[in-house]
Amino acid sequence: MGCILKTLVSLVVGFIGISLLLVIAYRFVPVPYTATMAMDANSVTKDWEPLASIDRNLVSAVIAAEDGKFCSHDGFDREAIEQAFQRNLQAKEKGGVIRGGSTISQQTAKNVFLWQGGGYVRKGLEAWFTFLIEQIWGKRRIMEVYLNVAETGIGTYGAEAGAQRYFNHSAGRLSVSEASRMAAALPLPKERSVVNPSGFTRRYGNTIAARMGSVRRGRLDACVYE
Repeated sequence: MGCILKTLVSLVVGFIGISLLLVIAYRFVPVPYTATMAMDANSVTKDWEPLASIDRNLVSAVIAAEDGKFCSHDGFDREAIEQAFQRNLQAKEKGGVIRGGSTISQQTAKNVFLWQGGGYVRKGLEAWFTFLIEQIWGKRRIMEVYLNVAETGIGTYGAEAGAQRYFNHSAGRLSVSEASRMAAALPLPKERSVVNPSGFTRRYGNTIAARMGSVRRGRLDACVYE
Protein backbone atom coordinates (compact mmCIF):
# COMPACT_ATOMS: atom_id res chain seq x y z
CA MET A 1 0.00 0.00 0.00
CA GLY A 2 2.84 2.34 0.90
CA CYS A 3 4.55 1.58 -2.41
CA ILE A 4 1.39 2.40 -4.38
CA LEU A 5 0.92 5.67 -2.50
CA LYS A 6 4.55 6.60 -3.11
CA THR A 7 4.13 5.90 -6.83
CA LEU A 8 0.96 7.97 -6.99
CA VAL A 9 2.62 10.89 -5.23
CA SER A 10 5.59 10.66 -7.61
CA LEU A 11 3.23 10.69 -10.62
CA VAL A 12 1.33 13.72 -9.33
CA VAL A 13 4.51 15.64 -8.52
CA GLY A 14 5.95 14.73 -11.92
CA PHE A 15 2.80 15.87 -13.71
CA ILE A 16 2.77 19.19 -11.83
CA GLY A 17 6.44 19.75 -12.66
CA ILE A 18 6.05 18.95 -16.36
CA SER A 19 2.89 21.05 -16.72
CA LEU A 20 4.60 24.02 -15.05
CA LEU A 21 7.62 23.71 -17.34
CA LEU A 22 5.39 23.58 -20.43
CA VAL A 23 3.32 26.58 -19.38
CA ILE A 24 6.43 28.61 -18.55
CA ALA A 25 8.06 27.68 -21.87
CA TYR A 26 4.97 28.61 -23.89
CA ARG A 27 4.86 31.95 -22.13
CA PHE A 28 7.82 32.90 -24.29
CA VAL A 29 7.98 30.59 -27.33
CA PRO A 30 5.36 29.78 -29.98
CA VAL A 31 3.36 26.60 -29.49
CA PRO A 32 4.83 24.28 -32.14
CA TYR A 33 2.06 21.70 -32.43
CA THR A 34 -1.02 20.52 -30.57
CA ALA A 35 -2.86 17.24 -30.05
CA THR A 36 -5.74 18.57 -32.17
CA MET A 37 -3.37 19.21 -35.07
CA ALA A 38 -1.76 15.79 -34.64
CA MET A 39 -5.17 14.08 -34.74
CA ASP A 40 -6.40 16.06 -37.75
CA ALA A 41 -6.85 13.77 -40.74
CA ASN A 42 -6.26 16.71 -43.07
CA SER A 43 -2.97 18.29 -44.03
CA VAL A 44 -2.30 21.00 -41.43
CA THR A 45 -1.63 24.62 -42.39
CA LYS A 46 -0.51 27.02 -39.66
CA ASP A 47 1.45 30.24 -39.41
CA TRP A 48 2.32 31.75 -36.02
CA GLU A 49 2.04 35.54 -35.81
CA PRO A 50 2.61 37.81 -32.79
CA LEU A 51 -0.49 39.57 -31.53
CA ALA A 52 0.86 42.89 -32.81
CA SER A 53 0.52 41.46 -36.34
CA ILE A 54 -3.13 40.43 -35.89
CA ASP A 55 -5.81 43.05 -36.47
CA ARG A 56 -7.57 44.28 -33.34
CA ASN A 57 -10.87 43.65 -35.13
CA LEU A 58 -10.35 39.92 -34.68
CA VAL A 59 -9.63 40.31 -30.96
CA SER A 60 -12.85 42.32 -30.59
CA ALA A 61 -14.75 39.76 -32.65
CA VAL A 62 -13.71 36.70 -30.64
CA ILE A 63 -14.42 38.48 -27.36
CA ALA A 64 -17.84 39.50 -28.70
CA ALA A 65 -18.55 35.97 -29.90
CA GLU A 66 -16.89 33.73 -27.33
CA ASP A 67 -16.22 35.49 -24.06
CA GLY A 68 -17.50 38.99 -23.27
CA LYS A 69 -16.02 38.82 -19.76
CA PHE A 70 -12.54 37.80 -20.92
CA CYS A 71 -10.85 40.79 -19.28
CA SER A 72 -12.75 40.58 -16.00
CA HIS A 73 -12.83 36.88 -15.08
CA ASP A 74 -10.04 34.72 -13.64
CA GLY A 75 -10.28 32.15 -16.40
CA PHE A 76 -13.72 30.85 -15.44
CA ASP A 77 -17.05 32.57 -16.10
CA ARG A 78 -19.08 30.96 -13.34
CA GLU A 79 -22.34 32.54 -14.46
CA ALA A 80 -21.88 31.20 -17.99
CA ILE A 81 -20.96 27.76 -16.62
CA GLU A 82 -24.13 27.69 -14.51
CA GLN A 83 -26.26 28.83 -17.44
CA ALA A 84 -24.70 26.17 -19.68
CA PHE A 85 -25.34 23.53 -17.01
CA GLN A 86 -29.03 24.45 -16.74
CA ARG A 87 -29.41 24.74 -20.50
CA ASN A 88 -27.79 21.35 -21.06
CA LEU A 89 -30.04 19.70 -18.49
CA GLN A 90 -33.02 20.87 -20.50
CA ALA A 91 -31.34 19.80 -23.75
CA LYS A 92 -30.80 16.29 -22.42
CA GLU A 93 -34.45 16.00 -21.47
CA LYS A 94 -35.56 17.18 -24.90
CA GLY A 95 -32.82 15.43 -26.90
CA GLY A 96 -31.26 18.73 -27.91
CA VAL A 97 -27.66 19.78 -28.52
CA ILE A 98 -25.26 20.01 -25.55
CA ARG A 99 -23.29 23.27 -25.46
CA GLY A 100 -20.43 24.41 -23.26
CA GLY A 101 -19.78 27.61 -21.34
CA SER A 102 -16.01 27.69 -21.77
CA THR A 103 -14.07 30.93 -21.70
CA ILE A 104 -11.32 31.82 -24.15
CA SER A 105 -8.83 30.91 -21.40
CA GLN A 106 -10.37 27.44 -21.03
CA GLN A 107 -10.45 26.92 -24.79
CA THR A 108 -6.81 27.94 -25.03
CA ALA A 109 -5.81 25.54 -22.24
CA LYS A 110 -7.67 22.71 -23.98
CA ASN A 111 -6.34 23.51 -27.45
CA VAL A 112 -2.70 23.77 -26.36
CA PHE A 113 -2.28 21.08 -23.72
CA LEU A 114 -5.14 18.62 -24.12
CA TRP A 115 -7.46 16.96 -26.60
CA GLN A 116 -10.92 17.68 -27.96
CA GLY A 117 -13.97 16.00 -26.50
CA GLY A 118 -15.58 15.81 -23.11
CA GLY A 119 -15.13 13.78 -19.96
CA TYR A 120 -14.50 14.70 -16.35
CA VAL A 121 -10.78 13.90 -16.51
CA ARG A 122 -10.19 16.24 -19.43
CA LYS A 123 -12.33 18.97 -17.83
CA GLY A 124 -10.34 18.64 -14.61
CA LEU A 125 -7.05 18.94 -16.46
CA GLU A 126 -8.47 21.86 -18.42
CA ALA A 127 -9.25 23.67 -15.17
CA TRP A 128 -5.69 23.07 -13.93
CA PHE A 129 -4.08 24.41 -17.10
CA THR A 130 -6.52 27.33 -17.21
CA PHE A 131 -5.45 28.32 -13.70
CA LEU A 132 -1.79 28.08 -14.69
CA ILE A 133 -1.99 30.16 -17.86
CA GLU A 134 -4.04 32.84 -16.12
CA GLN A 135 -1.36 33.11 -13.44
CA ILE A 136 1.73 32.73 -15.64
CA TRP A 137 0.78 34.04 -19.08
CA GLY A 138 -1.70 36.82 -18.44
CA LYS A 139 -4.52 37.93 -20.72
CA ARG A 140 -2.48 39.29 -23.63
CA ARG A 141 -0.48 36.09 -24.04
CA ILE A 142 -3.61 33.94 -23.67
CA MET A 143 -5.26 35.86 -26.50
CA GLU A 144 -2.12 35.65 -28.64
CA VAL A 145 -1.89 31.88 -28.23
CA TYR A 146 -5.62 31.39 -28.72
CA LEU A 147 -5.58 33.24 -32.04
CA ASN A 148 -2.62 31.17 -33.22
CA VAL A 149 -3.80 27.67 -32.32
CA ALA A 150 -7.58 27.86 -32.79
CA GLU A 151 -8.88 25.82 -35.71
CA THR A 152 -10.07 28.31 -38.33
CA GLY A 153 -10.96 25.93 -41.14
CA ILE A 154 -10.41 22.43 -42.53
CA GLY A 155 -6.80 21.67 -41.62
CA THR A 156 -6.25 25.36 -40.95
CA TYR A 157 -5.03 26.71 -37.61
CA GLY A 158 -4.56 30.26 -36.43
CA ALA A 159 -5.65 33.70 -37.53
CA GLU A 160 -2.97 34.17 -40.18
CA ALA A 161 -3.58 30.85 -41.93
CA GLY A 162 -7.33 31.49 -41.78
CA ALA A 163 -7.06 35.01 -43.20
CA GLN A 164 -4.85 33.80 -46.05
CA ARG A 165 -7.22 30.90 -46.77
CA TYR A 166 -10.40 32.95 -46.86
CA PHE A 167 -9.35 36.46 -47.86
CA ASN A 168 -5.93 36.06 -49.48
CA HIS A 169 -4.33 38.63 -47.23
CA SER A 170 -2.71 38.93 -43.82
CA ALA A 171 -4.54 38.74 -40.49
CA GLY A 172 -2.99 42.13 -39.84
CA ARG A 173 -5.66 43.89 -41.88
CA LEU A 174 -9.00 42.22 -41.25
CA SER A 175 -12.11 44.31 -41.73
CA VAL A 176 -14.99 44.20 -39.25
CA SER A 177 -16.94 41.99 -41.65
CA GLU A 178 -14.03 39.57 -42.19
CA ALA A 179 -13.22 39.33 -38.49
CA SER A 180 -16.84 38.77 -37.50
CA ARG A 181 -17.24 36.00 -40.07
CA MET A 182 -14.11 34.22 -38.86
CA ALA A 183 -15.33 34.47 -35.27
CA ALA A 184 -18.78 33.16 -36.26
CA ALA A 185 -17.20 30.04 -37.76
CA LEU A 186 -14.83 29.30 -34.84
CA PRO A 187 -17.03 26.85 -32.90
CA LEU A 188 -17.51 24.64 -36.00
CA PRO A 189 -14.81 25.68 -38.51
CA LYS A 190 -15.15 22.51 -40.58
CA GLU A 191 -18.87 23.08 -41.09
CA ARG A 192 -19.44 26.85 -41.17
CA SER A 193 -18.55 28.86 -44.24
CA VAL A 194 -16.51 32.03 -43.77
CA VAL A 195 -16.65 33.06 -47.42
CA ASN A 196 -20.20 33.81 -48.55
CA PRO A 197 -21.85 32.51 -45.35
CA SER A 198 -25.57 31.86 -45.34
CA GLY A 199 -28.31 31.15 -42.82
CA PHE A 200 -27.25 31.02 -39.18
CA THR A 201 -23.56 31.76 -39.84
CA ARG A 202 -24.40 34.93 -41.77
CA ARG A 203 -26.85 36.13 -39.11
CA TYR A 204 -24.45 35.27 -36.30
CA GLY A 205 -21.63 37.09 -38.08
CA ASN A 206 -23.81 40.19 -38.34
CA THR A 207 -24.62 39.95 -34.63
CA ILE A 208 -20.92 39.69 -33.77
CA ALA A 209 -20.12 42.69 -35.97
CA ALA A 210 -22.71 44.73 -34.06
CA ARG A 211 -21.34 43.57 -30.71
CA MET A 212 -17.78 44.53 -31.65
CA GLY A 213 -18.67 48.19 -31.23
CA SER A 214 -19.79 47.48 -27.68
CA VAL A 215 -16.54 45.65 -26.99
CA ARG A 216 -14.53 48.70 -28.04
CA ARG A 217 -16.76 51.26 -26.31
CA GLY A 218 -16.89 49.23 -23.11
CA ARG A 219 -13.14 48.55 -23.26
CA LEU A 220 -13.86 44.84 -22.93
CA ASP A 221 -10.60 44.14 -24.79
CA ALA A 222 -8.51 46.60 -22.73
CA CYS A 223 -6.58 43.87 -20.88
CA VAL A 224 -5.13 42.72 -24.18
CA TYR A 225 -3.72 46.11 -25.09
CA GLU A 226 -2.73 47.71 -21.77
